[in-house]
Amino acid sequence: MTDSQRVTGTVRNWYFSLVLDAPLTEDQSNTLDHLDRFNDGRIGLAVRPGYSRFLCSFEAETLTEAVAEALGFFEEFPGVLIRSVEMDHFDLRDNGMATPAVVPTPPPVKAAP
Repeated sequence: MTDSQRVTGTVRNWYFSLVLDAPLTEDQSNTLDHLDRFNDGRIGLAVRPGYSRFLCSFEAETLTEAVAEALGFFEEFPGVLIRSVEMDHFDLRDNGMATPAVVPTPPPVKAAP
């Protein structure tokens, strides 16, 4: 498919998380501090004991393109492996993807007796 045949979609912000297979090591954290591409506001580290993930917000026509761009950041970040790409119910809503088929409606609240 040539560029002229490609239909141009709407560029929008996509929200998702890149979950690491293990928490960052001290060396990896030091490396991250010196990688400029991680300091432009589109990707940020969230850490808890035993857990590391990057919260992402990328502009692209599709979610696939946004994830691919985010994964490209890790080419200069050796030893860091992404285990999964995740979206919680807030991301689904923000991405315009929350529907009753994707995110079930919560059960009705029962009145107290």
